[in-house]
Amino acid sequence: MSDSIIVAILSLIGTALGAVVSVLTANRLTIYKIDERRKVVEKHNGLIDRTYKLEKDVTIVNEKMDVLDHRVDALERK
Repeated sequence: MSDSIIVAILSLIGTALGAVVSVLTANRLTIYKIDERRKVVEKHNGLIDRTYKLEKDVTIVNEKMDVLDHRVDALERK
């Protein structure tokens, strides 16, 4: 085989290996970023769930306060 063919084959192997390593590295980085985003979204969703629960609890407390206000008014009228 001539020297130019050997150089071409070695270049092809080097290029292929470089491309594979590059794709694997990019894939690993992409998976890492997706996992980090997933964690942020889970935190956000937890915050939203807690906010809805707090709003519900505040509504219940307000209703109880209204009932107590009516009872106090009724007792003051007696």
